[in-house]
Amino acid sequence: MTAIHATAIVDPGAELDSSVTVGAYTLIGPHVRVGAGTTIGPYCVLEGHTTIGRENHIFQFNSLGAIPQDKKYAGEPCELIIGDRNTIREFCTLNIGSPGDTGVTRVGDDNWLMAYVHLAHDCVVGNNTIFANNSQLAGHVQVGDWAILGGFTVVHQFVKIGAHSMTAMCTLLFADLPPFVMCQGQPAQARSMNYEGLRRRGFSPERVSAVKAMHKALYRDDLTLQAARARIAELTQTSPESSPDVEMMLSFLEQASPQRGIVR
Repeated sequence: MTAIHATAIVDPGAELDSSVTVGAYTLIGPHVRVGAGTTIGPYCVLEGHTTIGRENHIFQFNSLGAIPQDKKYAGEPCELIIGDRNTIREFCTLNIGSPGDTGVTRVGDDNWLMAYVHLAHDCVVGNNTIFANNSQLAGHVQVGDWAILGGFTVVHQFVKIGAHSMTAMCTLLFADLPPFVMCQGQPAQARSMNYEGLRRRGFSPERVSAVKAMHKALYRDDLTLQAARARIAELTQTSPESSPDVEMMLSFLEQASPQRGIVR
């Protein structure tokens, strides 16, 4: 049987796997579904059309699935979808989506969300990310796989954060952050590439060298963005192994917001 504390209130309409654990004084609404092996701590509120996958660890004092902080929201059945094996520490707030976008706020697998993280409506978070304490995403933000947000990072709405990128503590992001880039500042400025993180994830020396070349083209050689993209595209000829990394960078730069541009 599901281990539900006697003081928890779980709506009869909620769907919890038999292996789910629910702590004291937690409230779970009628449209919540929780997968096998997930642990929900005390004093949490899970509401809205919220789907949570397997083996997540949700600590105490979290609010998951509340309505978006959007004045245009009028009760539409938007969703929050959380994948598998995520850790969500204390006092995080993850809102459902809004009808002005896809209607879904989505978190992938194997993410680590520290205390006081906020994910606003329609955010999309990939896999294997780390959000340090007090990282805050406004609405419609997209975060790629393996990204790391330093403590007190604040991200403007509609900003895209590329895979394997990293922000320093107290970073303020108004522009898109390309893959692999480490940034810092208010507003953020590019400082380097996340070379050590790439090595730890098994990137070969050839792939790391290609990332260095992309950094040089974007930030060191005083090129226009168009010229930098052309230089980066040439890397597929000299470094075939890095082709997926180069293609990811080129795709990100092509889709970067023309209004906000990229962190430079």
